[in-house]
Amino acid sequence: MTDSPRETRVLTAVTSLVDSLLDDFDVVDLLTDLTTRCAELLDVQAAGLLLADPRHQLHLMAATSEESRELELFQLQSDEGPCRDCYNTGAAVTVADLSTEEQRWPQFTPVARRAGFASVHAIPMRAAGTVLGALGLFGASPGDLNDADRLVAHTLAHVACVAILQDHAPTPATVLPQLRAAMTSRVVVEQAKGFLREHFNVSVEEAFAMLRYYAHAQGGHLTDLSRGLVSDPDARQQILAAMQPGASVVLPQATSPARSSRPTS
Repeated sequence: MTDSPRETRVLTAVTSLVDSLLDDFDVVDLLTDLTTRCAELLDVQAAGLLLADPRHQLHLMAATSEESRELELFQLQSDEGPCRDCYNTGAAVTVADLSTEEQRWPQFTPVARRAGFASVHAIPMRAAGTVLGALGLFGASPGDLNDADRLVAHTLAHVACVAILQDHAPTPATVLPQLRAAMTSRVVVEQAKGFLREHFNVSVEEAFAMLRYYAHAQGGHLTDLSRGLVSDPDARQQILAAMQPGASVVLPQATSPARSSRPTS
């Protein structure tokens, strides 16, 4: 393989994600970054990670956007769609032209096409012989993933598995508890987003950007900040005061320079 700007971007993205794995990290935050990297590096417009619970139902763990049209697509795949098929078979699913799949996915396909997507792909997330879920990729135009894109997508799916399971070497006995812990983290974040949306009268996407910004600003975890908002009245008051427009952020510990910029929505 010859050197190219795209190869440099891929290596930079993987190095950054692996660096995060070697440090203290928040799983929801890291996986959100990973889906964003997918959209930047691959020929797709949107990406999302879906994990399966012990009943084999898929749940959205992270996505490139909080826009309702994309979230609806990911949620639909609990019943049908490329991620559901990918999870069931353990094999990658590639659909270069979504218009040909009306009979295969009668609910998912029309919603996806109305949302502006013309191609879909799903990459399995595997560990210890267990399929944990799938990485879903949505393209705005018809077309297959080339070999290089497939390799990048599989690599990022592996990174996601490591992020979820890195506390212990994965075995069938350890995979399910760690999946439950990861999904519990996402539920807490969703609750905090809803709280901020109501309190500040902002969109869900803006609420998520606020959460990530203040978690980064205090050098803490997105899930810990969310848990404080949801279940700790004393912490909630401090957090909300810091989030008020024009307020100075109250930092319980030193700000990390690498995390000091606010993410854009």
